[in-house]
Amino acid sequence: MELYLIRHGIAVERGIYAEDYDRPLTEKGCDRTRRVAQRLNQLGLHFDLILTSPFLRASQTAEILYETGLGDALETSVLLMPDCPLEPWLKWLKAFPTKQGSCLALVGHEPNWSEWTEQLIWGEPLGQLRVKKAGIVGLSLPEQASPLGNSELFWLAPPRLML
Repeated sequence: MELYLIRHGIAVERGIYAEDYDRPLTEKGCDRTRRVAQRLNQLGLHFDLILTSPFLRASQTAEILYETGLGDALETSVLLMPDCPLEPWLKWLKAFPTKQGSCLALVGHEPNWSEWTEQLIWGEPLGQLRVKKAGIVGLSLPEQASPLGNSELFWLAPPRLML
């Protein structure tokens, strides 16, 4: 299975909205995210499912990806909220109906994506990776073994490399 971790686009700064949950993408964030989505579409990328954090900036990013034609379905999951641990999502993944060539996109936040990436590749977070806003991590998850420490990194791109 291919797993893509996509960080939300540029959002309104903290403190402007009473709740962090409500921070939307900025105009620049929407524009850059659209351009990244169009580039992914040009590259022939397509997801069986786009799963997003319920936070507004992440769900707006996921909507842009979906509207660009990058996914067959779009769903929201509280398992992708900021600071959620990887283990509950791994339990969800076990129940996800995978098939040969499955491709899944998760839209969420930092520090989750950096930590999750390191756990999936090396088995533990090492604090060495950082995913930029509208950046993408591509991982190949093993079919039989646990993905923890057994996944392979094949893509780590900030948005500027996509544009």
